[in-house]
Amino acid sequence: MVDKLFEYYRKNQATLVEKYSGKYLVITSDNVESFDNEMTAYSYAVGKYGLGNFILQLCTSGEQSYSQHFFTARVSF
Repeated sequence: MVDKLFEYYRKNQATLVEKYSGKYLVITSDNVESFDNEMTAYSYAVGKYGLGNFILQLCTSGEQSYSQHFFTARVSF
């Protein structure tokens, strides 16, 4: 699921940057929400959607924004 959400971001990056440049996006299977702060976005998304059901993406142009970080409750080290 996370791969599909990231692919959505990549395919729609130019449009998203026009609307949300510099914002943190919470992207789910049917919604995009923007936030000014990464921790606010993360806390909101975990509470509303649960881990593994969204991606959190800084909305910037270019491929430098393509790094992926995964957070899951199912992996422990």
